[in-house]
Amino acid sequence: MRVTEPTTTGVAHRDGADIHVEIYERDAPTILLLPTWEIIDSRQWKGQVPYLARHFRVVRYDAAGTGQSSKPMRPERYSHANRMADALAVLDATQTERAVAVGFSAGGSLALLLAAFHPERLHGAVPLAAGHPRFGAPPGRPEPAPWDPDSGDPPQEWASFDLRWWNRDWESFLHWFMTTINSDPHSTKIVDEGMEWASEQVPEIPWWSIQDSWDLDVDDWYDRLATCQVPTLLIHGDADTNTDYQASVYLSQTMPKATLHTVPGADHPVNARFPVLFNHLVHDFAAEVTGAPSRPTLHSSAYVAPASDRRKVLYLSSPIGLGHARRDVAIAESLQASHPGLTIDWLAQDPVTRVLEASGHRIHPASALLASESARFEADCGDHALDAFESVRDMNDVLVHNFHIMNEAVAEGGYDLVIGDEAWDTDHHLHENPSLKRAQFAWLTDFVGFVPMPAGGERQAAVTADYNLEMIEHIDRHPHLRDRAVFVGDPEDIAPGTLGPGLPGIREWTQAHFDFAGYVTGFDPRNLGDRDKLRASIGFKDTELVCVVSVGGTGVGRRLIERIVAAAPQARAAIPQLRMVVVTGPRIDPATLPHVDGVEYHSYVDRLYRWLAACDVAIVQGGLTTTMELTAAKVPFIYVPLRDHFEQNVHVHARLQRYGAGMRMDYDSLTPAAVASAIHDLLSSTPDYLDVATDGAHRAARMIGELL
Repeated sequence: MRVTEPTTTGVAHRDGADIHVEIYERDAPTILLLPTWEIIDSRQWKGQVPYLARHFRVVRYDAAGTGQSSKPMRPERYSHANRMADALAVLDATQTERAVAVGFSAGGSLALLLAAFHPERLHGAVPLAAGHPRFGAPPGRPEPAPWDPDSGDPPQEWASFDLRWWNRDWESFLHWFMTTINSDPHSTKIVDEGMEWASEQVPEIPWWSIQDSWDLDVDDWYDRLATCQVPTLLIHGDADTNTDYQASVYLSQTMPKATLHTVPGADHPVNARFPVLFNHLVHDFAAEVTGAPSRPTLHSSAYVAPASDRRKVLYLSSPIGLGHARRDVAIAESLQASHPGLTIDWLAQDPVTRVLEASGHRIHPASALLASESARFEADCGDHALDAFESVRDMNDVLVHNFHIMNEAVAEGGYDLVIGDEAWDTDHHLHENPSLKRAQFAWLTDFVGFVPMPAGGERQAAVTADYNLEMIEHIDRHPHLRDRAVFVGDPEDIAPGTLGPGLPGIREWTQAHFDFAGYVTGFDPRNLGDRDKLRASIGFKDTELVCVVSVGGTGVGRRLIERIVAAAPQARAAIPQLRMVVVTGPRIDPATLPHVDGVEYHSYVDRLYRWLAACDVAIVQGGLTTTMELTAAKVPFIYVPLRDHFEQNVHVHARLQRYGAGMRMDYDSLTPAAVASAIHDLLSSTPDYLDVATDGAHRAARMIGELL
């Protein structure tokens, strides 16, 4: 599932190869995204396409021998002359007269070849980490010792560039290579993606592409570059371990219209590790050389105190479930009550927008451009299972895209304050690009720290610790980027454990870096009035025992609904007056669920907390909002955490244990008999939960309001 699908796809036929091409049409100049070394395909541009395609016409293609293109098994087919001819064939096939050619590594070399030999086809060139023959390995890289395949020992480091080794242990080479060229801290996802994509490749093809591939007159090439009039933006990390940074320095001094943007301390794939920076560099350059509209920016990133008649807030509410929306509405309404005239715009997506529309709130039109995080989670879910941490990692392209939307909305809207409730994209990329901060920033969350799940093994344990370390370093490096950090809860609600080996404890670190608002329910149980009247207003009868089943705002809960519904006949046999009311959420169609006597379905219920407070027993997922609403209403309930979901299994579970609330059941134990028995036991019990604070929204609003 991709953020942006191409408008059209096609094939460019050339010299025995069918080259797969994707076109993202727009009435704007064209950016041609060139392929890199044939070890991977055009997925390398996943962080660039969604952003660039909103501003330019974008063409990208899989090089011959990669991805969806055909794979000619002829060594000579993978030379530089053939690469250049393929690029021209793609331009012709897509009816592109001129383009801005953007290439990474070997693709950067290709951009330079096009600029030198076919300048009439380019508006400009953007070579990233490009190599060329007069510059070899970066300084300090030792010459590889020859490898003896009969020794039984693996080759060492760069000596592993040996087809005999690749055919023997391709995965081992890929792991070494991807970790070596991605030496920037916190590059684990780039390494994993590189290994995944390259594992699909036939080792012979990338090998042929580096063997005597300079079949052009190199001296002629350099002579042409020395007089080249194509505007060129060279981008290079000065700690590149794969291509020599000095190669770009040299070109910046010899090409008449070349400039160099150095990324200090960065390794090879700047586009993957620093996507926002790279995207902005490409956009600004392409706009300059083509006359396209410039990127929306403000001239100063410094915060200016608002005038008394101008106070605007952009509120970002996480789309994962509906709970964030209810608490955010409560906080926003409290904020507006204490700041008359305050304008709040919401940057949000379905299903959050349904809650906002029902409450009469203003939804920013850019919300329609956001990529769906809920859909990506749903695509990753299994049988009542969701590895939430891996899903967050897999949507790195979604988070980059949505950050760009937020950044443009703030630049154009002149907001004084941005409130992000678990808006991970905004928090992460602002810390990576602090110069883009244009307003005060308040951060809200109800958990801190990724936690590895047993099924994730040693790799997940190491990667979650790395992600947590990156968070720690972000805050240490930019301690004032979050103008206010609010934890939705109390210190006692924080899960035990550490952020990783050698890292601080979760509670210790959170207490040092957050203010605490207490829990925000979004409603006050005391305001619900008489329970009998509440039940009557909903349609619950005095003669029935109502069991509400709810699975939140995503489609992940389908399997849980099916299993609970399957237990309904046995439960009703033991409890004849039982009525089962299933709230599927807006992303599950009730018509696709089984019809069972005594079970009714509702797709969406406004103010679901009223139904939860009025029911006799509930069965829900392990999400925080619903379980805490039941806790606040003192209703007996069963909660079933999604398997491999670290937040539900660790953070939410720890909080519910503190409140003494709920009966935890594992999904695999939900037989009809077990469900019927649990419902029977809970109906005969009297909850003795800790009281849930009712002033959390006011406390959070007061803390955030101090920024205004």
